[in-house]
Amino acid sequence: MSVVSDIANTGAGRTIISVDAMGGDRGPATVVAGIARSAKKNPDIGFILHGPREELERLVARKKHLAGRCEIRNAESVVSMDDKPSQVMRSGKSTSMWSAVESVRNKEADVCVSCGNTGALMMMSVVRLRKLPGVNRPAIAILWPSRNPQGFNIMLDVGADIRADEHDLLQYALMGASYARNGMGIERPRIGLLNVGTEEHKGRAELKAAHEMMANNADISNFEFVGFVEGGDIPGEVADVIVTDGFTGNVALKTGEGTASLIGELLREAFKFTPLSRLAALLAYTSLRRLSKRIDPRRVNGGVFLGLNGTVVKSHGSSDATGVSAAVKLAFTLSQSGFSEKLAARVASAVQVQQDAETSGDQNGLSK
Repeated sequence: MSVVSDIANTGAGRTIISVDAMGGDRGPATVVAGIARSAKKNPDIGFILHGPREELERLVARKKHLAGRCEIRNAESVVSMDDKPSQVMRSGKSTSMWSAVESVRNKEADVCVSCGNTGALMMMSVVRLRKLPGVNRPAIAILWPSRNPQGFNIMLDVGADIRADEHDLLQYALMGASYARNGMGIERPRIGLLNVGTEEHKGRAELKAAHEMMANNADISNFEFVGFVEGGDIPGEVADVIVTDGFTGNVALKTGEGTASLIGELLREAFKFTPLSRLAALLAYTSLRRLSKRIDPRRVNGGVFLGLNGTVVKSHGSSDATGVSAAVKLAFTLSQSGFSEKLAARVASAVQVQQDAETSGDQNGLSK
């Protein structure tokens, strides 16, 4: 019996998560600490950990909660943040990232988690896992703190591909809706299409075409289309899923992260300004901690690659143990829901509906 089987059989229905131990800025010790936190909280997770065997064995041996829960796959090379994706594809077979993706491709693990180079991970995932039939461009979906009851909105794409036409945007809507159902338990997600205004006559040609296509597919695909939304609605309560192209989404994401960081710094500076303000900070300590926890990006860490034959969760490169644990939790939740299979079925159904509509349109044209 293989080690993977041993891991799986030590707990009924155990979910196996493949983890790239070497991709993050903080090194493998942080990754191991993160998965150890997850192992402590959840007995139904097992891990395949990829990286230099001797180093990882030492780190894992110090974490009692990983005993019998973690197989180590030796991978001596590392994909750096500066490596070009094309270069990694030519010479990256010995890397921990490649090994981690391969475990999902070979059905040894349910989900892959990596803190590594986003471009390399996406290209590697597309080449090794392949796109779902009917998917033109995969997308990266992230969780954004919001006023909605679930506490977060989903936004995609945030950087998998800077271009997207109306067909791509419709697929993003379908994939985002599936993520909302299976990752957040929202039965009929509300979809908004990001634009420079909410009026239907505004925006580029592909946005107007996507607006019409989403409206026509809403009932068939079991989502509610709320129309165009603006940047201020990303953290709002108008929609559960915000759809946009990867260029716009990535700019919005980085702007939001930078603004949140600035606000945190300004608050700390303000509370240190006078003795009275320092006293006020002490009195408001509990409320400030609640706010910090609520907007802490580590606790919603993990961009999900959508549109592939397998689930990949991209954790922030600078993730600490809390961030890695959050990404593992997201990976576990999606695996338990059967997300990959449901997403594939949803995309296949939508492609069939679109083909039927196009065929019907062609036939009507011939009959005229």
